[in-house]
Amino acid sequence: MLTGAWMIYCSFGLLITAMAPLVNVISAELGLSRTAMGSVLGAWPLIYVGASIPAGAVVDRFGVRPSLLIAAVVIALSGVMRAFAFDYQSLFVSVALFGLGAPLLSVGAPKLVSLWFDGRERGLAVGIYMTSISVGGILGLALTNSVVMPMTGNSWRLTLLVYAGFAVAVAGMWLLIVSRPVSRAVDGTLTRVSGSLLQSYAALIRVPVVQIVLVMGAGIFFFGHGLNNWLPEMLRAGGMSPVLAGYWAALPTLVGIVAVLVIPRLATGPRASFILFALFGCAFLSVLMLNTTPGLALTTALALMGVARSCLMPVAILVLMESHKVSSQNMGAASALFFTTGESGAVLGPLMIGFIADQTGGFALSLKILAALSLLLALLVVPLARAQRQIVDEHG
Repeated sequence: MLTGAWMIYCSFGLLITAMAPLVNVISAELGLSRTAMGSVLGAWPLIYVGASIPAGAVVDRFGVRPSLLIAAVVIALSGVMRAFAFDYQSLFVSVALFGLGAPLLSVGAPKLVSLWFDGRERGLAVGIYMTSISVGGILGLALTNSVVMPMTGNSWRLTLLVYAGFAVAVAGMWLLIVSRPVSRAVDGTLTRVSGSLLQSYAALIRVPVVQIVLVMGAGIFFFGHGLNNWLPEMLRAGGMSPVLAGYWAALPTLVGIVAVLVIPRLATGPRASFILFALFGCAFLSVLMLNTTPGLALTTALALMGVARSCLMPVAILVLMESHKVSSQNMGAASALFFTTGESGAVLGPLMIGFIADQTGGFALSLKILAALSLLLALLVVPLARAQRQIVDEHG
């Protein structure tokens, strides 16, 4: 089950990042400004915001198996539609479709972990499936301009079709995995929820730890999605070739694969707040140190960016998962709340960076805003730690 979720998330990460190395060619062919392309890159999180609450209900009511299958199919269909886009509107719709499948995946994966793993294993399991996003990101950033584009005659349309084909194969693999009797048994007996959907969400929102994590989620996604989509273009605008920019932009993702296997499993109990604070510090330093000249400073900045970008979300999810009001029964609803608020930041991140780049002719101001955001999020760790201590005092 974890392997299947890993593969679907890999195709998810691949199609998210595959657009970034192609921003320049797609914009040139379709006549899009940076602001317009920024709105396209943020199209699927925009739909996600409205779709994630219903997705939480679907996952809790019907289980992980059908939910992740639908997610895989929608991811593949979005990739196919992108390849056939002919103007701004058609490209926007094809990327926006991604937002209907993505919440089923991002809500379903934590639900899967809560059902199949306990204790410290949950941190490792979350870290493992989060590496898939990094692997997909590396494939998208490093191979698009250097391998897949030349292989397809420098056609961005055929390149996206190749990635969509991978998503189709992954959907078939998931179907084989969930046909096993043990998978049907667990999904059928442990995912039923009691009470109304509205009552479930209302109870969760009243929990202080949940409230703070939701606010953090919006900032984490703003930071992560903004840099995911614009980092190759930032490096290219600084003088790198598209191929070299793709390689350098893949470094945070490569570092993130190692970091996400180690750090989330340590984020248990009181240590979780300290780890979140340190991760926000990494985010702050990474954007302050970022420049476009290959060397030690750029390497350090991208490495810190990789640690923060890959670990902030899983650690926040683990904090949410360990809240006394969250269990395997309502983990779908809790995840839906987290990703709803998070994706609001994911919409604004790419759009803001593209808009400011159009207005100022560069990315310097955007990086300063991201640095300020990192500091504000670090300050939220203080009330979070206080709320966690209160839970321990009241419930033991």
